[in-house]
Amino acid sequence: MRRVPGLFPAIEPHDGGMLDVGDGHHLYWESSGNPDGMPAVVLHGGPGSGSSSGARRLFDPARYRVIGFDQRGCGRSIPRVGAATDLGTNTTEHLLEDLEALRRHLAIDRWVIRGHSWGVTLGLAYAERHPEHVVAMVLSSVAMTRPAEVHWLYHSVGRFFPEAWQSFRQGVPAERRGGDLVAAYHHLLNEQPDLDRRHRAALDWCAWEDAVSPLPDGKPHPRYQDPAFRITFARIVTHYFHHRAWLEEDQLLRQAHRLAGIPAALIHGRSDLGSPLDTAWELASAWPGSELIVVDTGHTGGDEMTGRTVEALNVFASLR
Repeated sequence: MRRVPGLFPAIEPHDGGMLDVGDGHHLYWESSGNPDGMPAVVLHGGPGSGSSSGARRLFDPARYRVIGFDQRGCGRSIPRVGAATDLGTNTTEHLLEDLEALRRHLAIDRWVIRGHSWGVTLGLAYAERHPEHVVAMVLSSVAMTRPAEVHWLYHSVGRFFPEAWQSFRQGVPAERRGGDLVAAYHHLLNEQPDLDRRHRAALDWCAWEDAVSPLPDGKPHPRYQDPAFRITFARIVTHYFHHRAWLEEDQLLRQAHRLAGIPAALIHGRSDLGSPLDTAWELASAWPGSELIVVDTGHTGGDEMTGRTVEALNVFASLR
């Protein structure tokens, strides 16, 4: 069996702050590792899950300057999305502008992009718009947030989790259970005036997320026990998925030619039921210079995905 590297020791940020990006939003950001090392930005998943300290351990702290941040409305960024927060200034376009604002604020010319799941979608959209600022990309659990992918995640994959999917469907009014469940939950979470009902919908939404994408050890994710996390996550993710992430049909795939010259590792689990492997395969086929690395994990990863991610980041640390 191929031996792959493990995680680096835990480190703490040496710099950080709150960046005013307009519209009343302030992004939490932090920098760790070597201030003179290769800059790398970590794009968390969700959308709406927030960053995690564990992501720092993927990077060699002697060779990387690791930039982590919480996307609009989640984590430690403010205002954090609650049950009644307006989401009108929280779109993919806003997130792309925020990334550029952060890059300029930190005086970074070019950086490595590390993204997982939704972070892949955001990273691709950014790199296709600003390829001149991207050194390389390390993307795992590849997702492009296309309508077919969203439909799979909240409808088709239910055949593998019939009990959980039945509960998920029962979380919406009976007359909407035969239609678009994302649209139904979006209505409950963003248009339903009863805030208690919004919290109940967030609980049902997150129960499904936990069922289809459990942690590598199969245990429930503790973050879904937090009502504040649930309402933030569920409202943001349904907002983005209902609006197709404000992307045209197959936009990221059609514009993959703009990524030519940017080396990339696309690391994807063959057992990923949340985002089947064909999505990563299509992207790799359209992206000259990318490498598809198939591992034996699910969507949330595991030791093999972690190791191959660290391995790719070690290689790209030497690029300039």
